Amino acid sequence: MEYSYLKALHIIFIVTWFAGLFYIVRLFIYYVEADEEDANAKAILQNQYKIMSKRLWYGITWPSAILTAIFAGWMLFFTPQGRVWLTMPWMHVKLTFVVALYIYHFLCHRMFGQLIKDTLNYSSFKLRLWNEVATLLLFAIVFLVVLKSTAGWMWGVAGMVILGVLLFFGINVYRKIRANK
Repeated sequence: MEYSYLKALHIIFIVTWFAGLFYIVRLFIYYVEADEEDANAKAILQNQYKIMSKRLWYGITWPSAILTAIFAGWMLFFTPQGRVWLTMPWMHVKLTFVVALYIYHFLCHRMFGQLIKDTLNYSSFKLRLWNEVATLLLFAIVFLVVLKSTAGWMWGVAGMVILGVLLFFGINVYRKIRANK
């Protein structure tokens, strides 16, 4: 019973954490694209994006990342079922992707700091690609948890590569359509 409650809380905070990660990069994109506006509109928009980013980052994303880790650790180290999962190879692969996700989070935090200081120097295209890194990590982690197989993660990685290529092409098409308008 305890494990089920911990699992439910863990999933809830994973969802809110990913929502924050997806949206913070969108705010970075909007901030960068506001450079194309006249000086007055640029100042208003960029100030608003800073406020929104700060509220999102410190009010949702960081707390969710921390609570995700707390509930995961509690499940894995303090419940019998969790200790069993820790002995399985698929879980080791999943935890590697989770470490990559936290690295992504910390890199987003660095970008957030640049945004606050008005030194965010990425193109909207690069930020759109960056936004898809979280999507790829989400796919990898979910497939590993659902399939619970090392062979399954190999297919998952192949699927991630294909998805990554499709996303890259989709973003390029979007950029060309936007440039033609």
